[in-house]
Amino acid sequence: MKTLLIVFALLVSFPTSFPEKKTWVAIGDSITYLNDHRDETGNRISKGYLTLVQEKFDNLQVINKGYNGWTAVRIATEFEKLEIPKADIYSIFLGTNDWWGGRPLGTIKDYQDNTGVGTVNGAFRVIVENLKKINSEAQIILITPMKRVDFVYINNYKNNAFGSYRDKNGQSLESFAEAIKAIGEFERFPIVDLFHQKKMDYPKLIKFKELINPVTKEYKKYRYPDFIDIPYDPDRDTYPYPASSIGVTYDGLHPSDKGYKIIERELYPIFNRIQKK
Repeated sequence: MKTLLIVFALLVSFPTSFPEKKTWVAIGDSITYLNDHRDETGNRISKGYLTLVQEKFDNLQVINKGYNGWTAVRIATEFEKLEIPKADIYSIFLGTNDWWGGRPLGTIKDYQDNTGVGTVNGAFRVIVENLKKINSEAQIILITPMKRVDFVYINNYKNNAFGSYRDKNGQSLESFAEAIKAIGEFERFPIVDLFHQKKMDYPKLIKFKELINPVTKEYKKYRYPDFIDIPYDPDRDTYPYPASSIGVTYDGLHPSDKGYKIIERELYPIFNRIQKK
């Protein structure tokens, strides 16, 4: 009888040795989307950050709500159509396409005053408010954009863009990262600041970019920042990022396996804390 009482007391103190199931919905752009679409990367990645985090927690169910090429403004505008499910954890990893698309960033006041989708700050408020309506108890994690160098889409060379070493429409990508951090601090959300992650700094994003030397007219491997002003012609030139050039990204923008592992390592302690609650 005494033994049974001891066992019962232990069960009360430790209700279960198996953590309760939790659902994580990852909202994002192509960096999130590609986790489940390796074929669109030329099979240059094996696991995205969603899979890498999920593998660390047996009780974690992941739902990928990444949309290729989408902005925070578009997700906020079309939120009702996206069928975002109820979850215990939501992550928001957006901003790089807003920057490239020239969306006005606005200020933290746009977020605080809920001014709508006219600015990126306002769009984030719309997304957050919608998530709170779905589950007011959910944990929301914000992830800033990472730096980017010259992007060339592996499946369409004409789809290319210069890196965040230069402003676009008078706005820096860093200002978008800082805005997302300010929102996280205002809301007391966990923040993953990839933009200032030293392991994702410009020289580490890609080992080299292979371009035609304007003088010799022969291909040459240029490291960052030497390739910035060397022209790339998608109608004439070969793909500038062969497999041997892969660094933290495989195309100047999208994370490689190495890049996704860095993101996973940044997210892991946050998820570990959430699991212990």
